[in-house]
Amino acid sequence: MEPLFTNRVANSGLVTLNLEDYLHPGERVLYDIKDNLFHGLMLREKDFREFIKTHDWTQYAGQNVAIICSADAIVPTWAYMLLASKLQGQAHHYVFGDLAALEQSLFETAIATLNPADYQDARLVIKGCGDKPVPTFAYVAIMQKLLPVAASIMYGEPCSTVPLYKRPKVAAAVSE
Repeated sequence: MEPLFTNRVANSGLVTLNLEDYLHPGERVLYDIKDNLFHGLMLREKDFREFIKTHDWTQYAGQNVAIICSADAIVPTWAYMLLASKLQGQAHHYVFGDLAALEQSLFETAIATLNPADYQDARLVIKGCGDKPVPTFAYVAIMQKLLPVAASIMYGEPCSTVPLYKRPKVAAAVSE
């Protein structure tokens, strides 16, 4: 007996790539160096080094940390570098910048791990709707990574896609 319905999506050969799968699950934390400023104006080296020495850095274990200074203050570059030296080995990932910069850096790192050869000649669907927010940056970055190898790339869900790219067919050489 022949089935009443055929799942054309399952039989289509489409490969779905969900960028949500590349979101690191670690907590996102904003470290604002303004809390270390003297009178909210400048960083004093002696006080800051004492803070660095006594602060419990283990609280950042496995977290993703964005380091900023939200005050209009004088903060020497070495202060950010000193913070980084303490976050190294504790935090999963850290950046200088706000939470959006952190998210971008996390996606850059994740997308860099993709092997384009795994998608050679694939008909890809980049999933667009999901439960977690994926920044537009990630969609552009995945295109940049996979355009050279994919046969086609679509956006959306396998049952309802927006075509974005189809590799042009190479004209056969005319023999004489």
